[in-house]
Amino acid sequence: MFSFDNTYARLPQSFHRPARPATARAPMLIRFNLALAEALGLDVEGVTEERIAQLLSGQVIPVGAEPLAQAYAGHQFGHFNPQLGDGRALLLGEVIDRQGKRRDIQLKGSGPTAFSRNGDGMAALGPVLREYIVSEAFAALGVPATRALAAVATGEQVIRETVLPGAVFTRVAASHIRVGTFQFFAAQGDEEAVQRLADHVIDRHYPEARQAENPYLAMLALVAERQARLIARWLSVGFIHGVMNTDNMAISGETIDFGPCAFLDEYDPRKVFSSIDQRGRYAYANQPGIGQWNIARLAECLLPLLAEDEDKALEAANGVLKDFGDVFQAEWLDLFKAKLGLTGEGDDDRVLVSDLLEIMHQGEADFTLTFRTLSKVAGGAAVETLLEPFTVPPPGLSDWLTRWRARIEDGRTPAERQAAMEAVNPALIPRNHRIEEAIAAAVYNDFSFFHRLVDALATPYAEDPDTADLRLPPKPEERVTRTFCGT
Repeated sequence: MFSFDNTYARLPQSFHRPARPATARAPMLIRFNLALAEALGLDVEGVTEERIAQLLSGQVIPVGAEPLAQAYAGHQFGHFNPQLGDGRALLLGEVIDRQGKRRDIQLKGSGPTAFSRNGDGMAALGPVLREYIVSEAFAALGVPATRALAAVATGEQVIRETVLPGAVFTRVAASHIRVGTFQFFAAQGDEEAVQRLADHVIDRHYPEARQAENPYLAMLALVAERQARLIARWLSVGFIHGVMNTDNMAISGETIDFGPCAFLDEYDPRKVFSSIDQRGRYAYANQPGIGQWNIARLAECLLPLLAEDEDKALEAANGVLKDFGDVFQAEWLDLFKAKLGLTGEGDDDRVLVSDLLEIMHQGEADFTLTFRTLSKVAGGAAVETLLEPFTVPPPGLSDWLTRWRARIEDGRTPAERQAAMEAVNPALIPRNHRIEEAIAAAVYNDFSFFHRLVDALATPYAEDPDTADLRLPPKPEERVTRTFCGT
């Protein structure tokens, strides 16, 4: 099924520890992503569901796999922990997909490792389904993220606040190298390992950096650029990661680790869902600043490689951090201009976007539905329909619409403008209450709604009549106000 070529396993032993999956009493395949398997070049012809469940719960180690737990450190809510590592996941190995790109195959929730810190290393069913739903939704939305290859029930029980069914998630990533991976070695003063890791990252993710005068500075700049663009994409779809610790920031520029993540219903820039984010560190509007802070921690690790002179190294790193802010601001504006149907350059475009967001905040407007409805208004729908996503009468909306109408006159027909806006404003997102509904049913072994939701989210920009109920915001009694990590 797999054809492995494991470069990370060939790095020194300080980078990882051997790992073996725990026993699963009765593995059962919940869902297998056949389209992704084909894109990865996996040979699944004739492989039964039972065999896939055995392989992707860790009961059978595939030929060529070298299971390992990766070492890393991390700042968790601003506090540094010098050793974290894969405490409930293991890297099976790496494959080369049909486009020639290297991909990690990781089992998450597969049992304790050398980094488990007395934890059981297991995953409950709910977090596994949440990650499957959101990561595949992101793929369809066009937001860089790790992917879901499979979800397997283990037949084991997991003890959290209550007894829950266990499961294993098979995650596919460009790599699982994190900012925290660099921090692990930098904290030990192991500059040789930091350089070895940086060389590995350049070879794997940023080969263009090798041609630069200073490859390590070029790598840092490329990592920062990808993260800035990624976070702008998050904001454009109303996403809140929830736990932007440095060990949850992938060097590849993919969204990784969907523990307490959530999507905005009503727009509020200060919105927090994560139950462990007591002070709002990772609130919706704080995410760009935290991303920049995380890149600063990466830069600290790389300082000895940026220049022999410390002052010059700091100057170079600060230049990258400034560029992060510039890239984010430009990307954010481009994305939101597209959401508003704005083309070309307008002197007041940033103000126009910001004013709408403020009106939405004051009017407690549903984030996704406001932009989708605005698309229809651009196509000729009655202006009054724009009031539907608002909870309270929005002050200033009429004046804003007058300014917006004047700005969108660009020679396109209303139908063309609506089509362009609907191509970037999703009709369907993984709403929090729907994810919880899928999880609640699955705990009782009913996966029908989970499958329905995943299938619907594969076409988020379409308005299928059969999925109209999934597009609705939550009723007051359905509202999700807190999300939780899967540990």
